[in-house]
Amino acid sequence: MTYIWQLKEWPVVRWDSEALLPLVSQARLAQGKLLTKVASLGFKLSREAQADILTEEAVTTSAIEGERLNRDSVRSSVARHLGFPTAGLPPATRSVDGLVEVLLDATQHYEAPLTAAKLKRWQAALFPTGYSGLRKIRTGQWRGPEEPIQVVSGAVGRERVHYEAPPGNRVEKETKQFLAWWKESITREDGLLRSGLAHLYVVTIHPFEDGNGRIARALTEMALAQDEHQPIRYYSLSSQIMEERNAYYRVLEASQKGDGDVTPWLQWYLGCYTRAVERAERLIGGVLAKATFWQRHSQVDLNARQRKVLNRLLDAGKGGFQGGLTTRKYVAMAKVSRATAFREISELLEKGLLTQNPARGRSVSYEVKCG
Repeated sequence: MTYIWQLKEWPVVRWDSEALLPLVSQARLAQGKLLTKVASLGFKLSREAQADILTEEAVTTSAIEGERLNRDSVRSSVARHLGFPTAGLPPATRSVDGLVEVLLDATQHYEAPLTAAKLKRWQAALFPTGYSGLRKIRTGQWRGPEEPIQVVSGAVGRERVHYEAPPGNRVEKETKQFLAWWKESITREDGLLRSGLAHLYVVTIHPFEDGNGRIARALTEMALAQDEHQPIRYYSLSSQIMEERNAYYRVLEASQKGDGDVTPWLQWYLGCYTRAVERAERLIGGVLAKATFWQRHSQVDLNARQRKVLNRLLDAGKGGFQGGLTTRKYVAMAKVSRATAFREISELLEKGLLTQNPARGRSVSYEVKCG
């Protein structure tokens, strides 16, 4: 089996620009729409969105590697790093804190030079105890030359080798070439293509004993921050990769075993990026609709129970609250009697905050009146 790092022209790779142009255009359109919506949200909502996205990114970048993090613990670390209250949240572990610090360093300091020392610090932060699970690993240094690093699957004795990385004694040279490419490519390559190429280069070089996937995705985030010229992320690429994990590994393996043409990888990557951004646009569209609703009705006198129920409906989005709001559901959410629920729903109808769905009788239900 020949891997791309064994090719004579490596680390130079090639791609079909004509085949990628429509995908780049589509990705740019989605990116522009998202950033336009974000700009209309205001700073306070943007910080809240950033915390949610960063939590999602940390949880899913680990899940891709088979590591399940406690979401509340991750949220606790994110809140502390961003200056949010942490009351009621469990303390974060050192490894969770390390991962959050890596992701923040990659995006908030995206203009800082990328060096070998920084990559080593990131990897060490992911494994503060020096262990990956029960296995002792090298941290803060390149992997050693002892044995080939292979990506395998299957039962013992029937393993399938998906990929074998360059020998350990080549890592320093390979990484030096990558860092030179990183510096030069920022003015030479399209920013989205560059982020996908950076990801491919790092997982191919596989510079560390463990943590290479997370480091690659952090570098992808850094490249995207450089492309967008802003440190705040409003979409989680790792979350979308997790959704498409099988395709991710399949196209990655095919590209690493290919002839140096990485067009299929970049096609998949651009599509994945676009789907991640479109997903975030829908979510932020909901946040924007919620903010607009409360701005429009800021002077309406409501009790805490009514606000709570309305927020649940707004969070679910149009048609997202299955079956609409009923008196029974109001009772369950607001913890009130049926008579109180009926009276408070009637008040919301009179004030123009709810609208009744067409069905009548025992099937009567309501939706938020957003228009």
